[in-house]
Amino acid sequence: MDRMGEAAYHLRFDAGRTSLDLVGTVRERLSSRPIDRLGDAGRLREWLATTGLVPDDQVAVVDGAWLVEFVALRELLHRVVHAELADGAEPADLFRLNRIAAVAPPAVRLRRDRDGTLTRRLAGPPRVAAICSALARDAIDLLAGPDRALLRECEGDTCDLVYLDTSRGRRRRWCASTACGNRQRVARHRGRLATAG
Repeated sequence: MDRMGEAAYHLRFDAGRTSLDLVGTVRERLSSRPIDRLGDAGRLREWLATTGLVPDDQVAVVDGAWLVEFVALRELLHRVVHAELADGAEPADLFRLNRIAAVAPPAVRLRRDRDGTLTRRLAGPPRVAAICSALARDAIDLLAGPDRALLRECEGDTCDLVYLDTSRGRRRRWCASTACGNRQRVARHRGRLATAG
């Protein structure tokens, strides 16, 4: 894969909440060719490790069945979050989200490593329903909590990523200044050059 291809599939974690980061695993969703950053079980395994949902030293047997569950949850979260920013989510989608959240989330335990450091461990092997439940609960806490007021949708032409705007003055316009922000600035600059020339 070339450098551009690698950038397209780079996992991002800049939405401010893990549930929103899951939704953000589709890049340029509004374009004619959206890019799925969770294209296979290996990418999902990498995403889970980076989020900390599954501790580094615990093995999750992530397979195609996990990927199906996570993609379904991602699309449900996308619909619910965007609908809530507009006029409200469909009752059927809220029911689905609540049903996923009702599964017991993974129990966590503290363990002291040999070097004396406390680390987080799941009480048992990671299960897809439990991990999805934790993400659904994160989304519920977000939508029904004080952070809801910080939700913003990226103003990029092909991006609809939703993020928490924790910037000073709450003036953040893009999911990432280095991604959509840079593309918008370049497009404006080219437009000015075309008009002037």
